[in-house]
Amino acid sequence: MSRQPTLFVAISSHGFGHLAQTAPVVGALRRRLPSLRVVVQMAAPKELLAGFFPFPFEHLSRTADVGMLMSSSLDVRVEESAAAYLDFHRDWEERVERQAELLRRYHADLVLANVPYLPPAAAERLNIPAVVLCSLNWRDIYAAYCGSYPGSAAILRQMEEAYRSARLFLQPTPSMEMAWLSNRRPIGPVARRGRDRREEVERRLRLEPGQRLVLLSFGGIASTLPVADWPAFPGIQFVISGGEVVERTGFHSFETLGMPYIDLLCSVDALITKPGYGSFAEAACNGTPVLYVPRDGWPEATCLTTWLKEVLPCREISRAAFEKGTFVDELLSLFREPPAVPVEPSGVDEAAEALATLLG
Repeated sequence: MSRQPTLFVAISSHGFGHLAQTAPVVGALRRRLPSLRVVVQMAAPKELLAGFFPFPFEHLSRTADVGMLMSSSLDVRVEESAAAYLDFHRDWEERVERQAELLRRYHADLVLANVPYLPPAAAERLNIPAVVLCSLNWRDIYAAYCGSYPGSAAILRQMEEAYRSARLFLQPTPSMEMAWLSNRRPIGPVARRGRDRREEVERRLRLEPGQRLVLLSFGGIASTLPVADWPAFPGIQFVISGGEVVERTGFHSFETLGMPYIDLLCSVDALITKPGYGSFAEAACNGTPVLYVPRDGWPEATCLTTWLKEVLPCREISRAAFEKGTFVDELLSLFREPPAVPVEPSGVDEAAEALATLLG
């Protein structure tokens, strides 16, 4: 009897965007190959991952990269990040070998990384094909924030070599340019699609007829949302995902709804968030208008916001306006926009096909 093929998936724990970008592709691949064994390496609870991977998988709770250290969903701790990268690369060859041992232990036939560069380097050492899938890469993010720090030149070189060692670097629309990568392949948008459950949400939250519903979600990085200081928003109710919920009228916790996040996103009138691939692509592919707070200095932000303006009703509000809650006019203007035509997440099948081809 032949052994079932094994896909080893390594996901950055820098929020939930990398997970949201990876899950639909792995799901589509497994529909093609029902016998596929999936191993997921990510420093996150298995219960969280199970909400994204609705099939059996093995979980390895271990980080494979640094990402960027954050003090909030919008603020990078630059000096601490530079120190963390210096430590991560201090024993680079030994670290690659330890990752290679994991690939041996799980009998990996193909490695998919979003977007750690250590697993592709380890895969190359074992002659295992590797694919990177992401709208960004840590090399360019690190260079933007930490490129002038001591030791950065050697770190950048190792990062570049690792990313270039992959058979493919799949760039879902929209993505950073990454012109230095010869193995890059642009694909369409990658996102989950939800089910419109608006009537059910209205019943559970006891909304009055005509009330608008807005989702507040700033990703998987812990942040305190300033909603306690906001003025009243007549006719508007908020659902908060990933932040502390204050005890005040008009604000609800996502957890109390007992439904998948993507279904709620598909059911609301607008999303308030920061620029991030998962939030923007899922909003666009579910036709949900977006109000966003700028992410100053984040290299990926420009390509994300440029694309979103082309495909979906959206508005930018200043960080000060968000913190004070003085954005009702921008929110009302979104409500007046014609319904958006959801974007097709065509990159999901494109990526799955590329992975299936490498699995043979």
